[in-house]
Amino acid sequence: MNIVITGASQGIGYATAIELAQKGGNTILCIARNGHNLEKLQNEVAKINPASTVIPVVYDLTKLCQGTEDIGSIIRKHIDKVDILINNAGLLYAKRLTELTYEQISSMLEVNYLAPILLIKQLIPLMDAGSHVVNISSMGGFQGSVKFPGLSVYASSKAALASATENLAEEFKSTGIAFNCLALGATDTEMLRNAFPGYKAPLTAQEMASFIAYFAQNGNRFFNGKILPVSVSTP
Repeated sequence: MNIVITGASQGIGYATAIELAQKGGNTILCIARNGHNLEKLQNEVAKINPASTVIPVVYDLTKLCQGTEDIGSIIRKHIDKVDILINNAGLLYAKRLTELTYEQISSMLEVNYLAPILLIKQLIPLMDAGSHVVNISSMGGFQGSVKFPGLSVYASSKAALASATENLAEEFKSTGIAFNCLALGATDTEMLRNAFPGYKAPLTAQEMASFIAYFAQNGNRFFNGKILPVSVSTP
C-alpha cells in the first residue's frame, strides 16, 4: 500500500510509520520539517523490513496555508496513488487564551485544522474506492470530555478537524473513500511532556501507534464518518 503520514519525524507519527513498515511491502511517504529524524526513520525501516520503503519529504505544512506550494505535485513525484492518509501532525501551545500571541493561535489553527483539509483536497485525486483518510484529533476536542485551562485553541482546532471528518465522509460517500477521526487520549509524547511537565501519560507513543496502524489499514471496513475516542481515561 501507499501511505502518507504527516508529523512523522517524532512521537506517534514516527512510531506509526515503524508499525506500518513491519508487515508487507508498504511505501510510506513521511512528511515533517525535521529532515534528520526522517532520515533516521528511513534507515530504521530499512533494517526492520527491507520490503517496505520510507520516502522522507521535508516540508512545512504551514506553506499549504499560505498557498505558496503544491505538496500534491511533490507527492506525485513518488507515488501515483494514495491508499491511506494519516493526518497526524499537531501543534500545541498550552497557554490560556489571554497569554497566546496571534502567531501562536494562527499556527495551531493552520497545523491542526487547515493544513489537513488542504492536504486532503490535494490528494483526493490520487485516491480510489477503498482509500482511507484517518484524521488524528484529541480527546480535548471530543464533545463532552473533561476540559482543561490552556487548551482552548488547541482543543477547538482538533474539534474542527473531527467535524470536518464527518462532513467529508458524506461529501465523498459515492467515491468509496472513507474518512474517520481518532480522538486520542493522553499519550507519552514530546509534545505532551513539553506542555505538561511531570504528567504521566497512561499510554506510550508505540502503544498508540500500534492501534493507529491497525485502524488505518482495517478501520474503513467497519467505520466511515466516525469520531472515535481512543483513551483509557478522560481525556
